[in-house]
Amino acid sequence: MPRKNSGFTLIELMIVVVIIGILAATAIPGYQKFQLRSKTSEAKVNLASIRTAELTYSAEFGQFIEADASPAGLGGPQSRSFVDEGDPGENFMALGWEPEGRIYFQYEVSADTDAFSAAARANLDGDLVPQIWGYVQPAADGDTEDIPFDCDGLYNPQSQQRDLTNSIGRCESSHGQTVF
Repeated sequence: MPRKNSGFTLIELMIVVVIIGILAATAIPGYQKFQLRSKTSEAKVNLASIRTAELTYSAEFGQFIEADASPAGLGGPQSRSFVDEGDPGENFMALGWEPEGRIYFQYEVSADTDAFSAAARANLDGDLVPQIWGYVQPAADGDTEDIPFDCDGLYNPQSQQRDLTNSIGRCESSHGQTVF
């Protein structure tokens, strides 16, 4: 009498495992890139908030205010609490700004009476090369304040130059893009 087999053969199970492995190999890197890009949005949102705080401070007191790099160390792949490192009167507390929740980036503002620049930097992908995002608010005469964290200018995708002002941008063309 012939025996009826029920179940899967070893070959069928191995094929399923291989297919799952291929799907995982293609899906996991995409998921990691998506995670890194979403973490980058923290810098853009917080820089916009710093811009608003600086403009509000200037409207009230007639000048912009500097804030030392805070938290002290370079941001990385793990979130952390924000700690304002600046001296009283020259910090984010005096500016009236503090990020909400845990952060990945380190923030700094350089300012003159009528111009300021703010920047955020972190090493989200752990390759020891930080990505830096910034904002430049020029003075009425066009003068600008140096961008913190040795950023030479904000990359403008339209002109392919580092000439972006009054907008949040990356310091290198690869920041927030091909780095991931």
